[in-house]
Amino acid sequence: MAIIRPFKGVRPKPDLANAIAALPYDVMNSMEAREMVKDNPLSFLYIDRPELNFPPEQNMYADEVYTKAREVYESMKTRGEFIQDSTPVLYIYQQTMGGRKQMGLVAATSIDEYLNNTIKKHELTRKEKEEDRIRHVDAMDANTGPIFLTYRGKPQISATIKAWAESHTPIYDFVSEDNVGHTAWIIDDAAVIKEISDAFLNSVDALYIADGHHRNASAVAVGLKRREQSPGYTVEDELSYYLSVIFPDDELSIMDYNRVVKDLNGLSKDEFIAKISEKFDVSPWSGGAYKPEARHMFGMYLEGSWYKLIAKPQFIDENDPVESLDVSILQTQLLTPLLNIQDPRTDARIDFVGGLRGLGELERRVNNGNMKVAFSMFPTAMDELMAIADADKLMPPKSTWFEPKLRSGLFIHELSN
Repeated sequence: MAIIRPFKGVRPKPDLANAIAALPYDVMNSMEAREMVKDNPLSFLYIDRPELNFPPEQNMYADEVYTKAREVYESMKTRGEFIQDSTPVLYIYQQTMGGRKQMGLVAATSIDEYLNNTIKKHELTRKEKEEDRIRHVDAMDANTGPIFLTYRGKPQISATIKAWAESHTPIYDFVSEDNVGHTAWIIDDAAVIKEISDAFLNSVDALYIADGHHRNASAVAVGLKRREQSPGYTVEDELSYYLSVIFPDDELSIMDYNRVVKDLNGLSKDEFIAKISEKFDVSPWSGGAYKPEARHMFGMYLEGSWYKLIAKPQFIDENDPVESLDVSILQTQLLTPLLNIQDPRTDARIDFVGGLRGLGELERRVNNGNMKVAFSMFPTAMDELMAIADADKLMPPKSTWFEPKLRSGLFIHELSN
């Protein structure tokens, strides 16, 4: 079963939604964030990255920085820039990018379902990355960045949500600076809320984290802290829930997550290709940048030329959902044995390029001398992600890249409601 429930959302005044809503805090560094907000004093990044309220030399993890996030938030509520719905509701959030639409349900999800693995994970989290968001959520007493969840789509649920959207006026409808459309509706009919909640409870076996593992773990950690501070809590209290946007899997698209490496580990070009050929069929590619056409195919850009790589069957374990991933095959059969990249999480010789930047970015980074070789990947599939989560296994790092990103600041879930 999957428990979802309505909540009294705090959200932007409708005519300010485009100005307030911002990309997630973790898709940019502090200097990039400063550039993004320089002409927009309403940007939610002043709350999500509160170091922006201080000079650049400020320690971004100091206590006063997190305190400032809450101060800015409360000031915006006082000025009416944020408003709060008076009764618990659900929201619909639709994103449009390049002609493709994905329509999700904004709801509160249960920390207990995360703990009992009804909300399934597929990535490791790092405590140091969790700590920042734990302190942020704790200081805000609210979830400000939604967790991106998915589930195996159910026609009944999708039909109900789409019927509501088609018959009601949206509360938000704008195009952000990255040319992504954002449209939102309120579901405030108690009967429809119950219908949707019951459908999740009775027909959805599990929810899956698509993106936001660290945000999810941090939200749960704060919920557990609140329980320790509230001995009389119940599982119905707001502190037992956190903010999520839940999309059916058939409306989502995972983009390729490509790799670039700084050197060939002492090998010449010919030696490198010869060693690759032991485990991959390698052929020159003359049709421009090579974008892999299917699983177990890879592109390689080296010294101004593209190559097509196909993994040899004897080096693919199709019985293991993790080892059969293309990111695993590239790592175990090439990056580790040939380039001595043992841990891609920590090795400074490797970097990752999201598919939104295109294969031209791979060529650019090799041509300018910063990197020696680039690999283009076939995107991980949704069913691969779910199979790994169902098996209680973990994906290698940087296996999935979802676009468009959820905007922060459109919906806020307060823990002390």
